Amino acid sequence: MKSSELTELLAQENIKEEDLPALLVNALTKKKLRVATAESCTGGLVSGAITSVSGASGVFDCGVCSYANHIKHKIVGVREETLNTYGAVSDRTASEMARGIRLLAGADIGISTTGIAGPLGGSLYKPVGLVYIGVSTANGLRAEKMLLGENNADRERIRELAVTAALYFALKETEKL
Repeated sequence: MKSSELTELLAQENIKEEDLPALLVNALTKKKLRVATAESCTGGLVSGAITSVSGASGVFDCGVCSYANHIKHKIVGVREETLNTYGAVSDRTASEMARGIRLLAGADIGISTTGIAGPLGGSLYKPVGLVYIGVSTANGLRAEKMLLGENNADRERIRELAVTAALYFALKETEKL
C-alpha cells in the first residue's frame, strides 16, 4: 500500500491521523483487549502515540524498540534464519516481531514496524520508504507492505506514516476480535 492509498483509506473512513491513538485506545478499552508493540524504524513512536492517550495503561503493557537485529532475535523472538535469509526489512521479520511481542506481553494484538526511513539505507529492491507492519492475534499473523516514500517524503514523514499505518491496522484488528 502506498502512502497516498493509506491517506485515501483514512479519508474514506473519516479518520484523521491525529485521532488514531485515541480511537485505538477507546476500541481496545471497549473490547477489553490489550496491544503490544515491537518497533524498529519507528523507534518507539507507535508506543508513544498509544501512551499519549489517557487510559492507555489499561490496554498497553509493553513496547520494545528493537532497532538492532540481535534485539529482534533475543528479545522479540525473530529467528536468526529469518534475519539472515530475508533481512530485517521483510514481511517475515515483521510477522515474527508481531507474534513475538504479542506472546512476550500476553497481549491480544501484537503490532510491529520494520523498514527503511532513509535517507540512507535504501536499495533497488528495498527502497527508502519501504516499511512492513506486522499484525499478530490468536487468529492469525500477517504483514502489510507499505511504500511510504512517495513525493520525496523525508525520514520524519515516512516514520509518521508508518505509525499511522500501525495504529490503523491495530484499530482494524480490534473490529475482528
